[in-house]
Amino acid sequence: MTLGEFLNVLSNNPSIVCFLFVAVPLTALLASIFGRNEGAKTPWKELYSILIYITCIPGIFAVTLNIYLFLFERQPLMETNLFTQILPILSMALTLYLVRRNVQFSEIPGFDKLGGLITLLACVIISLWFLEKLNILAITFIPFSYFIILFIILLIAIRLGWKKIYSSKD
Repeated sequence: MTLGEFLNVLSNNPSIVCFLFVAVPLTALLASIFGRNEGAKTPWKELYSILIYITCIPGIFAVTLNIYLFLFERQPLMETNLFTQILPILSMALTLYLVRRNVQFSEIPGFDKLGGLITLLACVIISLWFLEKLNILAITFIPFSYFIILFIILLIAIRLGWKKIYSSKD
């Protein structure tokens, strides 16, 4: 099964997608009501962590997919799939808003890992978009594996540089 086939299956069965992306913000709303001013305590912060990961991973994927489709594939805006391209982003934004009302993101276990994922994906997409716009034609005798190694080193350098920029000076 390809990624396109998987997204088509989700589009053809919207009840599954709608249930997930409505249930997560609804759970976050109920948790913020019942756990008011206790979001940093143990049972609530684990629940918030689970809710954030359940909604942010598909949401980040949807944002990345949208950027890819609009920048590289030149997909028209009117062909945007509501269930796989819009609903995960709305659910992620609503869940993050509801969780943020009750607890600081720094108190949620693992939230910083999502920021690192977003940063890394943004750097890769920007780099690929820039390389696409350059229209470079390279004929070389260097093996392709050296280019892959150079690309991996570049990603590590971007990640380390980003960490240095945004690390706390405590």
